[in-house]
Amino acid sequence: MTNDQIFTDLKSMYGTEITSGDIRGYCAMKNLSYPTVTKRLEQFKTTRGRWNLEVTEEAVNSIERSFSSPAVEPSFEQNLIPQKDDTFVRFGSYNDIKKIIQSRLFYPAFITGLSGNGKTFSVEQACAQLGRELVRVNITIETDEDDLIGGFRLVNGETVWHNGPVIEAMERGAILLLDEIDLASNKILCLQSVLEGKGVFLKKIGKYVRPAAGFNVVATANTKGKGSDDGRFIGTNVLNEAFLERFPVTFEQEYPATSVEMKIVNNVAKELDCHDEDFCKRLVDWADTIRKTFYDGGVEEIISTRRLVHIIRAYAIFGDKAKAIQTCINRFDSETKQSFLELYDKVDADFQMPTEQVDDSAPF
Repeated sequence: MTNDQIFTDLKSMYGTEITSGDIRGYCAMKNLSYPTVTKRLEQFKTTRGRWNLEVTEEAVNSIERSFSSPAVEPSFEQNLIPQKDDTFVRFGSYNDIKKIIQSRLFYPAFITGLSGNGKTFSVEQACAQLGRELVRVNITIETDEDDLIGGFRLVNGETVWHNGPVIEAMERGAILLLDEIDLASNKILCLQSVLEGKGVFLKKIGKYVRPAAGFNVVATANTKGKGSDDGRFIGTNVLNEAFLERFPVTFEQEYPATSVEMKIVNNVAKELDCHDEDFCKRLVDWADTIRKTFYDGGVEEIISTRRLVHIIRAYAIFGDKAKAIQTCINRFDSETKQSFLELYDKVDADFQMPTEQVDDSAPF
């Protein structure tokens, strides 16, 4: 439909004197935005809720130019299916998440577990294996309705509605991944109707969006939405009970078993062309011992699967095992770092404790 047809339609259907009710009816029939149309008709407004379309040729040309700007930014066309990662090893809640996604039923899932144990990665790889599009949203305390649902943006000097990631996922029938959901504030409650599978009404443009077939929501968090009592995950919040109740199932993800973690570390090392099976095994045994001590209350920090991968990558860069370990555990306080180094020294007889290095080539 051309812009001239829109203007002609309004006159032919309702005459030159039209009301807000006429415009709303026309917008509903033609799937147009009421606020956008009334904004373009501003120059023809005679009083509140009334317009006079008996205008000059110059005014017609003016409205033609106005209608040329889009009311809604078109959806992006890129492929949102994640890439398959050859280093990925199935464990934890992966099979269950994959079955939920494969069913194409609307069944929101909540995955909780300590940091760096593959919660997000498992969802991404499930979508990659199934050829499903994934829209990932990293939640923060500042995330609000405008970030999630969408809002008006300035495009080429014109105010245009732009869909947020939630609407994009709904219209594409994609998987919506709400990462670190327990960092959210009560502003996340704008997703209540979305989590019921009923769609959402975009009040700013007067449009109701229903989810396409296959749409689903998966949320990941380090807590169960009840806050972090031990202070390990500062910034996490107590989520609204009604919000949490809209997730039918919750999966508790643990760190992988040593045999599984060994496969993960070996796969990463092989991909980076720095494979040393003995080194990989000692790293996994070291991390396993630290975790057991952590669960018993002996230490306050933990070595995650993600950090083991960091160490392998550092080893591929520096070619030095001691430096790879030290640089990747420098994030811990001095006492914890030293105890971790000493523990690794016990599981690896060939390990030499790192010493301060001086670059002799550096100018004085």
